[in-house]
Amino acid sequence: MQTGVKLPQVNFQTRVRDESIGGPNPFRWEMKTTSDYFAGKRVVLFALPGAFTPTCSTFQLPGFEQGFADFQALGIDEIYCLSVNDAFVMNQWAKSQNLQNVKVIPDGSGEFTRRVGMLVRKDNLGFGLRSWRYAAIINNGVVEAWFEEPGLCDNFTDDPYGESSPETLLNWLREDAKAKAA
Repeated sequence: MQTGVKLPQVNFQTRVRDESIGGPNPFRWEMKTTSDYFAGKRVVLFALPGAFTPTCSTFQLPGFEQGFADFQALGIDEIYCLSVNDAFVMNQWAKSQNLQNVKVIPDGSGEFTRRVGMLVRKDNLGFGLRSWRYAAIINNGVVEAWFEEPGLCDNFTDDPYGESSPETLLNWLREDAKAKAA
């Protein structure tokens, strides 16, 4: 995507905790929209090939989680992690990572990912359709900055990581803040 472009309007099927349901699995379906996540906020969105995968679970997600206060200090309201996984998988991954700051967005059907041009085939890994790794600064639903890993293509043999790292986004935000202050 390019800067200045508005995010596509899609629906996300989420699962939210609802104690009124009771039992061992007190969750209900809740439809969320692009606007629910992005309207009226300045957020970081980062997307990755899959929950529970090594780079995602070891570096990218923990880096954003641990750096949340730094992002807030630079004007970020929320940090979202999106993957072409269903709500059950994303919720369990968030739980396993003990997330307190980063919120997960399940793009189970890949509709959002497709519409931002980041849906790729990962059949070589047995994944099927997944998201290419990227990150963005989104301001009120509009792309302010875009950070895409190099090599976007189907069945890429490597898993590049660097452009979409928390450090890269923090550096951009710091430079942006300096430029606005000057």
